[in-house]
Amino acid sequence: MTGTTGETDGHRTAGDWGRRGFIGALAVAVGTTISASTPAAAAAPLVRPPRRARPLFLGTYTTQPGGGTGLGLATYDETTGHITGTGTLTGVPDPSYLCLHPSGRTLYTVNEREEGGVTAVSLSPETGEPRVIGTRSTGGAGPCQLSVHPSGRWLFSANYLSGSVTVHPIEDGGAVGESTDLVTHSSPPPGPGQDGPHAHQIVTSPDGGHILAVDLGNDTVYTYRLDTKKGTLTQVSYASLRPGAGPRHLTFHPSGRYAYLANEVDNTVVVCAYDPVDGRLTPGTPQSTGTGEGTSYPAQFAVTREGRFAYLANRGHNSLTRYAVDAGGARLRLLDTVPVGGDFPRHIAFSPSQRLLFAANQKSSSVSVFQVASSGELRLTGTPFAAPLAVCALPL
Repeated sequence: MTGTTGETDGHRTAGDWGRRGFIGALAVAVGTTISASTPAAAAAPLVRPPRRARPLFLGTYTTQPGGGTGLGLATYDETTGHITGTGTLTGVPDPSYLCLHPSGRTLYTVNEREEGGVTAVSLSPETGEPRVIGTRSTGGAGPCQLSVHPSGRWLFSANYLSGSVTVHPIEDGGAVGESTDLVTHSSPPPGPGQDGPHAHQIVTSPDGGHILAVDLGNDTVYTYRLDTKKGTLTQVSYASLRPGAGPRHLTFHPSGRYAYLANEVDNTVVVCAYDPVDGRLTPGTPQSTGTGEGTSYPAQFAVTREGRFAYLANRGHNSLTRYAVDAGGARLRLLDTVPVGGDFPRHIAFSPSQRLLFAANQKSSSVSVFQVASSGELRLTGTPFAAPLAVCALPL
């Protein structure tokens, strides 16, 4: 990161691209392949998983010491949470964030490099083996997050270093077409300690009517309308956070009327009201992350399907905060924090059943798995799974 956040997140700074990653060296040496009880060579044939096993894809950095050699491939047991490494899909550079097409047949990943890109990966229902379809340039630097429009026709990406967002059409078969729009966040001006805009997320609202882009550098969430014929964005409003908040990631409540925002720099969370008519986001009062004083670099929220609980990943504190969701989504009530079992939880995601919660721990190169009780309580399932510079975990 830049300015007040340093480089703890793994984003390159514009002036020093080569010093990628977190501050200092890794505390322990890690291999370059996904491993279970024994390492699996990246070039080795894929291991055929048991039929009951579910697929798990792991994002990493391929250009950093201790990083992976491509997209990590694994499976997990829905009952026990046990992860088994099955290999690596090479030819996918710096796949730091992953998302799935609504059809379930194509996976997309950013290529978080100075000359940013997005890569499409086909998930063959016949063979069960992933295959790279192709890569397109985002036209921006350091893309760190991406999402697919609910229609399945458009792919959005957030370029962290250049402070811009990109729109790509999705062709039949899942391939990514040439970009149709590139929007740079030129105003308002950067927040305290920031050198410019830093787009960190772009996502479609639950009603499908608006596209929201979170910019850490400008302390702003932008709302756009998408022209679904041309693939272009038109700004309709923006919401300003308090100076120096550093908004990073926004997650909607299932009602679609509220969203929860993790502020990376000032170590707070904010409940935002959302109006689906005009797309306006209205931030509330900043709340505690439950991690005490100091900056804990909160990363993102995950909200349960029925909207009863919300979980926050805290990278500096190495914990997950559990909130009860009250008043139909309008309030978050802090319940507790639990150790994540690793170092620097960059990304969290539920399994489709939401009986499991996965945490990708960047600095410890591991993935922790938690069982989620009906009370919302989390229980670590066992020893975290070793995965090189794990920055994203996508269970299917």
